[in-house]
Amino acid sequence: MTRRTRLMVIALALVFVVPAVAFAAPEGQMTLALHFSLAPTLFEPAETPGVVSPYMILYALHDAMVKPMPGKNMAPSLAESWSMAPDGLTYEFVLRKGVRFHNGEPVTAEDAKFSFERYRGISAKVLKEKVAAVEAPDPGRLRFRLKQPWPDFMTFYNGVATGAGWVVPKKYVEKVGEDGFKKAPVGAGPYRLVSFTPGVELVLEATDGYWRKTPSVKRLVFKSVSDVSTRLVMLKSGDADVAYAIAGQLGEELRRTPGLTLRPTPFTSCHWLYFADQWDAGSPWHDRRVRLAATHALDRQAINQAESLGFSKITGSIIPTSFDFYWQPPVIAFDPSKAKQLLTEAGYPRGFEAGDLWTDVSTTGASEAALNYLQAAGIRMKLRPLERAGFLKSYQEKKLKNVIYMISGIAGNAATRIEPFAASSGTYAYGAYPDIDGLFREQANELDPKKREAILHRIQQLMHEKVMYLPIWQLAVLNGYGPRVAESGLGLIADYPWSAPYEDVKLKAK
Repeated sequence: MTRRTRLMVIALALVFVVPAVAFAAPEGQMTLALHFSLAPTLFEPAETPGVVSPYMILYALHDAMVKPMPGKNMAPSLAESWSMAPDGLTYEFVLRKGVRFHNGEPVTAEDAKFSFERYRGISAKVLKEKVAAVEAPDPGRLRFRLKQPWPDFMTFYNGVATGAGWVVPKKYVEKVGEDGFKKAPVGAGPYRLVSFTPGVELVLEATDGYWRKTPSVKRLVFKSVSDVSTRLVMLKSGDADVAYAIAGQLGEELRRTPGLTLRPTPFTSCHWLYFADQWDAGSPWHDRRVRLAATHALDRQAINQAESLGFSKITGSIIPTSFDFYWQPPVIAFDPSKAKQLLTEAGYPRGFEAGDLWTDVSTTGASEAALNYLQAAGIRMKLRPLERAGFLKSYQEKKLKNVIYMISGIAGNAATRIEPFAASSGTYAYGAYPDIDGLFREQANELDPKKREAILHRIQQLMHEKVMYLPIWQLAVLNGYGPRVAESGLGLIADYPWSAPYEDVKLKAK
């Protein structure tokens, strides 16, 4: 065989071998143990609340026009590009060609328009107030016309800020109806639905031809496991490959266990106590001194060490430090003596019966720790944990009273975090203050970033001065993965707590 012939044989071999490696079929199964109950609302981009949990499922089943991805907070996805008109009143998106839903239908601008118009999640009110019209001039172009220039449009339309930019198939939804879609969702994501047992298990399988790349793992199995010790046992036994929210001493046990990897994942989730009755003149919580006493009563750094091994961040705010327009408030120190002094000044020298402390069941550990500190100061409460879906529903319907342990990991900026929780129009606002409302309306129309920052800083100062909330921390979730995992996906997307993007997760070769 001549040298030239040998080179031709090698070249032909490479032609056939390289594609086989690059486009290898997905293999294996990755099991993920979740700390909350799986509900059909998690399949529905239109109903995303003010927490980050649903995006764990949306990143697998669905796709967004624009969403956070590795290395980019706002990455082109179903939209390959977008532009804003010079007057700030029009945004136009060019859709990626050749993308299809799991049922084979093409993803079009009409689907994106339909998905935006049916969005009814936490930020639906503000989006509908700001957007004058949504148009699909042709299958490959989507256009938004705003009523006035709005600097936060892309912040709200970005994938983890709201569900408004996640695209579902219009024809399919209209055919099966809203309930039918929740039972059998069809999306454009890297994985499709195989089976679902509410509250127990969700099974997804890799799709062929996902535009970004073919997933490496064939099957993802999400299991609801509310008990943290059981999640750790599953990780140790190999019944789970990834386990979320392994807090406290069990997190330390995970860290010490050979073959397991602890992965603290910082993100934009702030935790705080909300004084829901502060606008009720007949409630002790109406008195700022009582709210300030409660704040002095909590040793947040001790809770941090006990619950998240010190990896969480004490910020004193409900707004993440990485958000644009964030203002760092002064630290309110742990001071039990000061707490009791303030209670005495407010007329409660022996403390008082403070009613219920409502919490999502997944945050029971931190809620109990906070409750113990409050009770030591004389603020006696009963813990009322609820499953996440029921908790959020009751909160939005203003059925919870006294004090609420709230979390939010939704992406955005200071204004988008203030709107649902501190403005009178907010989904989770039980009341508001006129000066904060006035400033919030003012900043919404301010296009000068420096002037807007000054207004938003003032709002945050007022929130702090009024002691509207008792901020606890900005959370780092203690997640873990087992020895079969080559790439867990944890931390690949900045400020995002779960494994993602799923087409990047990998198992080790056998």
